[in-house]
Amino acid sequence: MEKKNDYFAAKNIQHIDYKDVELLKKFLNPHGRIQARRRSGLSAKHQRQLSLAVKYARFMGLLPYVEQ
Repeated sequence: MEKKNDYFAAKNIQHIDYKDVELLKKFLNPHGRIQARRRSGLSAKHQRQLSLAVKYARFMGLLPYVEQ
């Protein structure tokens, strides 16, 4: 299996913003779940930041908890 590149490291993004819904949607599967690190290719640090941002966005009503 080939190693995927860390999206946030490649784009030099320091802080993952929970208000950037379009960016967060890239890392959700069709059911609205957060993709695993092996699938997304993120580092552990960025995966933790991403999951926090998604959870904040869900709480604020910007992202749904579940997709149909």
